[in-house]
Amino acid sequence: MLQRRKNRRRLAADERQWLPNVNWRALLITSASLAGLVAAGALITLALNQPIESVAIAGTFQRVSPSDVDRAVKQSTRGAGLVSVNLARVRAAVRTLPWVDTVSVERSWPRGLTVRIAEQVAAARWGESGLLNTRGELFASDVHHIPLELPQLAGPEGSESTVAVRYLAMHGRLLESGMRLTALRLDARGAWEFDLDNGVTVRLGRKQVDERFETFMATAAKIVAQRATDIAYVDMRYTNGFAIGWRGAAGLKGKTADESREA
Repeated sequence: MLQRRKNRRRLAADERQWLPNVNWRALLITSASLAGLVAAGALITLALNQPIESVAIAGTFQRVSPSDVDRAVKQSTRGAGLVSVNLARVRAAVRTLPWVDTVSVERSWPRGLTVRIAEQVAAARWGESGLLNTRGELFASDVHHIPLELPQLAGPEGSESTVAVRYLAMHGRLLESGMRLTALRLDARGAWEFDLDNGVTVRLGRKQVDERFETFMATAAKIVAQRATDIAYVDMRYTNGFAIGWRGAAGLKGKTADESREA
């Protein structure tokens, strides 16, 4: 029994030897220092978190009203200070305004914000009352005053980017040949056609659209350039050629290499 008690005492002594030697005085000093830093930080934040008193708005404004921007900023910063203000929320509020493309918001010490705006650039009309920007994005769907000089693009819902990309690819090529693309349409079946500024419509159909456009540029475009006033449309939906619809003619007079027409 005595031996067992000695063994237990020895084990307890061994365990005590493994306990860390804590410098409680240093620990208390460190904790107090951290608490002081936190308190000082809170006081500094409180001192800097002044009410927002001014909003500077920068940008070139043609369609966007600076007063609308100012109103959106003030509504989204109500009750917030310069430190606590949620800049992402301010950007989102301004971004909802019509014709606003990009927004940046910065703090302007000690009591202001600086808001920089870039307006949308309309590159084409979409459907009856929509507008596409230079990235092919539909940014306005119910515009009452649409610039008529813009090309008119159309297609099924969700095809805006696809139609815009094809328009850009065709536009430059046609300009090089002295023709301007005024309209490009994609129908629900996937068939393409476009209008030129000389009044001629070119039908490309659903298949081999790029190849048919290249064929038009290499062959039919020359005839269109020479006799645009006589031509109503050019149909490229033929296996090895194309057909021309003449204005005032009773039927098709064609320049076709193959009479079998595809979709």
